[in-house]
Amino acid sequence: EEVTTIGDQAFSGCSNLPFIAIPESVTNIGIGAFSECRSLASITIPSRVKSIANNTFDGCTSLTTINIPESVTNIGKWAFYNCSSLTAFKIPESVSKIEYRAFSGCYNLTDITIPEGVTGIESYAFSSCIKLTSIDIPKSVTSIGSEAFYACESLTTITIPENVTRIGSKAF
Repeated sequence: EEVTTIGDQAFSGCSNLPFIAIPESVTNIGIGAFSECRSLASITIPSRVKSIANNTFDGCTSLTTINIPESVTNIGKWAFYNCSSLTAFKIPESVSKIEYRAFSGCYNLTDITIPEGVTGIESYAFSSCIKLTSIDIPKSVTSIGSEAFYACESLTTITIPENVTRIGSKAF
């Protein structure tokens, strides 16, 4: 029988696990499934997965490469929190909202691609991404939450489209 679900916190705390091959049969990855897998360096999400649940990769401090398919429509709260080795990330075009603290604490993140179609950037979504130098917010975004880019101290270029109707306190 094929594996279709990786349960909540299934591999949480496996701090010496450098790699895991997720079978293509997997359609669901639970909350915190790989949280605190501090040696995990690379992972590919199967094409049948629709959501990156809350805290999925929280604290994966060695994660440098993650391949997320266009089937993913949601990146949950705290999904990549403190993934401090992540340097670049391309959000799939199918995602419509960047959740609370999704990339907060990704200290080495220098390149983030937010696609057209994202309508909201929630509070603290990219807070403390201290090496992020520029951000190009697509025209589809209408709301930027409080402290969304707070403590992004290297930001020198921010492009905010005229469609944005709400910018929360301390957003930048």
